[in-house]
Amino acid sequence: MLCQDDEDFDHLEKSFFLGALDANALVVSEIVLATRGLCAVLAVNWEGAEAVGEFVKKRHSQFLAKKYEQRQVMARTRISVQYLDTDEYVRNALAYILRNAMDLGFHIEDYPWSSFRGMVAGEVRSVSSLTHREKEVLFRTHKDLSGVPWLVDDKGRIVPASACDCAYVESALGSNQAYFLRRIAEVNPAEMYQKLVLNNHVWQNDTKFKVCVTDVAGRWFQKEVLALTTVEQAKLIIYLFRSYYTSVAQLARCLQLRPEDVRRVLWEHDIRPR
Repeated sequence: MLCQDDEDFDHLEKSFFLGALDANALVVSEIVLATRGLCAVLAVNWEGAEAVGEFVKKRHSQFLAKKYEQRQVMARTRISVQYLDTDEYVRNALAYILRNAMDLGFHIEDYPWSSFRGMVAGEVRSVSSLTHREKEVLFRTHKDLSGVPWLVDDKGRIVPASACDCAYVESALGSNQAYFLRRIAEVNPAEMYQKLVLNNHVWQNDTKFKVCVTDVAGRWFQKEVLALTTVEQAKLIIYLFRSYYTSVAQLARCLQLRPEDVRRVLWEHDIRPR
């Protein structure tokens, strides 16, 4: 359980935005659930996206450990970073993230712990106007927040619309709210859960993994795997290793390369093979 009460939900949600700020990234969509959090970010590179996830895990783990006086609360919690490599994948991911509220039985606009909550009742305050002590209490950080455009509501909760890059979401979905809502209703949650949550947690046999390899090679390069150039092979190896629960040996088998060639590509990009 990542969140047991409102304070836990609030802390994890704020951690998304603080993590993105720390990694020079932008949050474009997010939701916090009791057992997991999902967040789409615009990052400079893969390492920046991973940094957001690691920041969130470390910060929330320390918070839970102190609050509940338990060691290694999140020791078995893993950070899964997925590269959204096509426009269609981006749209489905943005819709899937918010759809989680609907799958819990909420109206999406009423779920308090997601970026869809663009309007709040009651007074709002600018985070930059808060006193140093107020920032420490509400955000549990000593980070300088004087330049952020964020708002908090009368309960001290961050207003997601003030911290999310909503313009990106609107652009990705054609600035059409009706289309966005229809997309949320129609997206296949099982498929997106597999892609966004399970891909690099669940081992696939070679037969199933080859299907994934062939699919990515076709989408990216419009080629069969055996027709890829050395540069294209390297790009594919890096993406597959980061996005799927796989190994050097399996990548070599499915790409019909030598294990040492796969390992060399990973080492050249500072990726430590499993």
